[in-house]
Amino acid sequence: MQAEAVYHAAGGSWAYAYNHETVHLRLRVKRNDAEQVFVHVGDKYDWGAGQQEFAMEKIAADTLFDYWFCPVIPPKRRMSYAFRLQQGEEQCWYSEVGFTDTPPSDAGMYFEYPYLHESEVFQVPDWTKKAVFYQIMPDRFSLPSDYDESQEEGKFLHWGDEPQLDGAFGGNLKGIREKLDYLEELGINALYLTPIFSSPSCHKYDISDYKQIDPNLGDKKELKALVDECHKRGIKVVLDAVFNHCSEAMEQFVDVLNRGEKSPYKDWFHIHSYPIRGEDGQPNYDTFGNFGHMPKLNTAHPEVQEYLLTVTRYWMEESGIDGWRLDVANEIDHEFWRHFRRLVKSINPEAYIVGECWTDANPWLQGDQFDSAMNYPLGKRILDYFEGESLDGASFAETVARLSVRYPEQAHEVLFNLLGSHDTGRVATRIEDKRKLKHAFLFMLTYPGTPCIFYGDEYGMTGGDDPDCRKCMEWHPDMRDEELLDFFKTLIHLRCSIPALSTGRYRMLQAESGNPAIIYERITDGSHALIWINHSEEPAEVSLALETNDWKDAWTGEDVPVADGQMTIQLDSFSFRVIHRSWQPEGS
Repeated sequence: MQAEAVYHAAGGSWAYAYNHETVHLRLRVKRNDAEQVFVHVGDKYDWGAGQQEFAMEKIAADTLFDYWFCPVIPPKRRMSYAFRLQQGEEQCWYSEVGFTDTPPSDAGMYFEYPYLHESEVFQVPDWTKKAVFYQIMPDRFSLPSDYDESQEEGKFLHWGDEPQLDGAFGGNLKGIREKLDYLEELGINALYLTPIFSSPSCHKYDISDYKQIDPNLGDKKELKALVDECHKRGIKVVLDAVFNHCSEAMEQFVDVLNRGEKSPYKDWFHIHSYPIRGEDGQPNYDTFGNFGHMPKLNTAHPEVQEYLLTVTRYWMEESGIDGWRLDVANEIDHEFWRHFRRLVKSINPEAYIVGECWTDANPWLQGDQFDSAMNYPLGKRILDYFEGESLDGASFAETVARLSVRYPEQAHEVLFNLLGSHDTGRVATRIEDKRKLKHAFLFMLTYPGTPCIFYGDEYGMTGGDDPDCRKCMEWHPDMRDEELLDFFKTLIHLRCSIPALSTGRYRMLQAESGNPAIIYERITDGSHALIWINHSEEPAEVSLALETNDWKDAWTGEDVPVADGQMTIQLDSFSFRVIHRSWQPEGS
C-alpha cells in the first residue's frame, strides 16, 4: 500500500458529529489500494472491554483516491479509534502514531474523538433538503398589475428592452406576489431574492440604507405581504445580505467623505489615508473588487457589527423571512459570521444561511458559521460535462466524487446547487442543444443538495454575462419554450414527490472511460431512484443488476421489468430514464 496517500484527521470533514449520537469517520486511500477497510473503536477509559470493529464503505473515488466512510455510535459519546486496511494478504493499521503492522499497543496511540457535545452538532434546517429554490431579481421579474408606463416614463426602461449595466425596469415585490400562482404551478417552494434595500443602482448590491426597502421595489408592508402570502402557500423566502461593502451614498460613508478623520464613522471602513479620495478620484480605502463606489465595511469594528446585526434582527422579526444569502461572504471575517449565526438561529433555528463562496467553503461550513454555500464548483463540473461530449462518464464521476466528500455530510445535503445566476451567463446560451440542457438540469435536480433555478431558465431564457443574463422575464407564452417548461414542472414534481431524490444517499453505479452513459442512484428508507443518462449521439444499451422487479418509470408510471436479475434499457441519443421503487420501511 502507498502509505503517503492515506489521510485522516481527527476533526473537520474527516471526523465529525452528524447528529446527537452519531459520529461520521472518513479515510482517504490511494485508488484501488485497499480491498477492505475497517475501523477499530474502543473507550480509552475502559480499553479492555467493549472494543468493536466496523466495516467501512467506499463511498467515492476520484482519479487518485478512494474515500471510505463509516458512521459510529459511541456508547459513551466518546471513542478512540484506528483503521485496519487490507489488500489481499497484506494488512496494516493506521492510527495517531502512523502505520503499524499490528494494532497499536494502547489507547493513547489511537485517534481520539474526545466527546460528542450535542451543543456542537452542526445542525442545518431540515426543510432545505426538500426545497427547490427560484432566484429572482425583483426589478426584472414582473411588473405589478397597477403599473402605468405613461406615469413612469423616464424613470424606468421599457420592459423587455436590452438590459444595461444600470437602469431599472420597474419590476417590484408586488409583481412577484402576483406571480406566485405561476411559481406554485412550477413546483417552487423557496425563493431567493437579490437585494431589495435602498440603493442607487438597479442591482442593489451597493446599499445606501439597510433599514429601508428601495422605493422602486416597494416598502416594508409589501415585503410582509409577499412573505405572508408565500408562507400560506408553503414557500420559504430568503433575502440577500450585502454586508461586505455598502454604497458610497450610505450616510456613514458620506460623513467620512465630508469630515475625514473627524468623522465618528472613520473606523467603519478600511481607510488608508486622508483625504479618502485622491486628486485623481482613486479611493484611498478598501473596496469591493476595484469599485470605488462600493467601500468595504470593517465588520470587525464593534459599531459596524452592532449595526449589521441590528439590521439582521429587524428584517427577520419585521417580515418573518426564512434565511439569508450572504454576498461576498468569504471576504468577511469569520468572527462576524459567528456572531451572525448565533443571532439568526436565536430568532429562527430553522433559518437557512447560505454564503457566496466560489471555491472551497470548508472554513465556513464547520457548524459555527453557514449552513450552506453556493455550489459553483459543482455547477461548473455539470456544465463542463453536459455542454459537450469531451468528457467521458468516468471523468465526470470522478470530479463529482471529489466534491461529494469535501464537506461534512449535513452541509453536503443542503449545499446551494446552481447552474447559473445573476453573476453568470445563462445556461441556455452556454448549452444550446436542448437535450443536453435537460441533462444538466436533470443531474442538478436529482443530486444531493438544495437546487436553485435562476428565473427564466425553466423556459430557456438566453443571455451572456452581466448585464445580458439579467434580462426581463418573458411572460408571453409564444415567447417561451413550453415543452422545456413542462419538463421542469415534471422534474421538480418528481424531486419533491420521490423521497430518494430529495433526501436519499447518492452513489454513482456505472461510469466508464470512453463511455458517456452513466447510471447513478439515490436511496433512502422506503425509496430508491435510478437515473440513466446517455449523453451521446449514439444510442446505447445499458444494463444493471437488480434484485427486485417492482420498478416504475417516474415519467410515465409504466412498469420497467427486470429479467433474470438484470435490467436492460435502450437509450436513444441524448436521452434519459428515471425509474424508482418504494416500499414500507421496517418498523414504520
